[in-house]
Amino acid sequence: MSCKAANKRFKLAAMFVLLFSSPTYSDENLLLSEAASKHVSSRDQLNKVAETSGKVFTVFGENLFKGGYEAERFDGLNEDYVIAPGDKVSIEVWGTKSLSTVATVDNQGNVFIPDVGPVRLQGVKASDINVVVTSQIRTVYKDAARIYVNLLNATPVSVFVTGGVDRPGQYAGMASDSLLYFLNRAGGIDSLRGSYRSIKVLRDSKVVFEADLYEFLRAGKIAHQTFKDRDVILVSRRGAVVAVEGSARYPFEFELNNDAKVGADIIELAMPVPSVSHAKIDGTRDKKPLREYLSLQAFSHKALSNGDKVTFVPDQQAQMIDITLKGSYLGPSHYVVKQHTTLQELLDNVAIDQRLADASSIYIQRISVAKQQQQLLNDSLDRLERSLFTAPASSDGEASIRAKEAELVMQFVNKARSIKPLGKVIVSSNQIVGDLRLEDGDQIVIPERSQLVQIGGEVVMPQAVLHNANIDAEPSDYVAWAGGFTERADVNRIGIIRASGEIDFGSSTVNPGDQILVMPRVDAKTMQNVKDITQIIYQVAVAANVVL
Repeated sequence: MSCKAANKRFKLAAMFVLLFSSPTYSDENLLLSEAASKHVSSRDQLNKVAETSGKVFTVFGENLFKGGYEAERFDGLNEDYVIAPGDKVSIEVWGTKSLSTVATVDNQGNVFIPDVGPVRLQGVKASDINVVVTSQIRTVYKDAARIYVNLLNATPVSVFVTGGVDRPGQYAGMASDSLLYFLNRAGGIDSLRGSYRSIKVLRDSKVVFEADLYEFLRAGKIAHQTFKDRDVILVSRRGAVVAVEGSARYPFEFELNNDAKVGADIIELAMPVPSVSHAKIDGTRDKKPLREYLSLQAFSHKALSNGDKVTFVPDQQAQMIDITLKGSYLGPSHYVVKQHTTLQELLDNVAIDQRLADASSIYIQRISVAKQQQQLLNDSLDRLERSLFTAPASSDGEASIRAKEAELVMQFVNKARSIKPLGKVIVSSNQIVGDLRLEDGDQIVIPERSQLVQIGGEVVMPQAVLHNANIDAEPSDYVAWAGGFTERADVNRIGIIRASGEIDFGSSTVNPGDQILVMPRVDAKTMQNVKDITQIIYQVAVAANVVL
């Protein structure tokens, strides 16, 4: 066979496959494949947004066809099944008249019963056929006859599914099967091409039924449609697409089905949370990038375009802030106050027992300060790690020593990273409490009066000791009462944490309620990064009141 002949046969075979692989019933069907292949602009635009933002959008309704339609389908007769032409009905009459027959519903929707005539059953539910046929037979045989009518079997129908579905083709089912059942048989709607909002049922090339699956997804509404043999389910081309992210209950990619594509449509579909006050729009107008930031009210009237991305943002500054009390006080522990409320304004409304509370040593634990302390600590630890791994070694022996040192230092680093700073804000000094504006989440600590002195850190027996005002004791005296210094203690660096949160190194005065922390000593002979490690030890002591 020549090459030309082979090519000609190949082209004919290809044309045959194209012509008979799926049915065509209208001009819309003929144009569907071409239109669907071209309808990628909205997805391309959203993909470009996704590339820059790192966001992958999920199509609203995309998981609709992941249910077990076929596995859960009931193959028996359904009492709500509506009789259609081709169904078979068993009719039994006994008594004054005997009759036993199996009648088929004809194309006019009737069954013919001898001596009675045609009885219309099309549109009658399976559970009602006994009543309908009996009432007709009794017009002839009166009350003496006994009658029993039963639907023997329902005639299957063959339905074509085409358009924006994964597997267009011809599928068998019952006339009473739902639209979702046939769409699922065809692999579900292709979320890139097919519309969830415009699905048509064609009969003899005429639209007899239209469905919007958003009504089912959002409100559970789905109209009943009885199918006939050779009906066509056509999933239309996907409409305009708008993607939603941010503070919304439904952050999906939505399809709009009307001409008035305004923000109110998206608000209804996406349901932003109550705290949302603004919406940001990213899109394209006249082939130029567009970015707008609007109030929710203005956004509701804003016209949207295919491929827009909408981000809902809660951007209203809170008018009230939450404050918590800790320590010794009377009354509630939580307060909701106006912004710009100061510490003294709040304390004026807090009752305390002067015998139990140390009102002159109040301090604040603040979230923003704790974050700053954590960042500073992490920066110091990062510098320590960099210096550790970039330190040169002049010999194999020194390299071995540095490796062991690195292992120990990394254990120290890991432990230091687990420390959570307290975020203390010192507002008391010399028995005077200062004033400052409170922030949301502040914890105001009113220390309890104490006669004890806590001793910890590098001491033999960490414990609490009664403060004796009659003895002019220095920090080293209290350390002696705690068993003395350990071998690793830095005897010249003793920190005193006051009840007000202040930390004092080198002071010789110890007050009731103070905490004494003995710092560890880092041996310069065995550690190369003594300075960095020492700095971190003191940072942790100040930020978290603990000794590493």
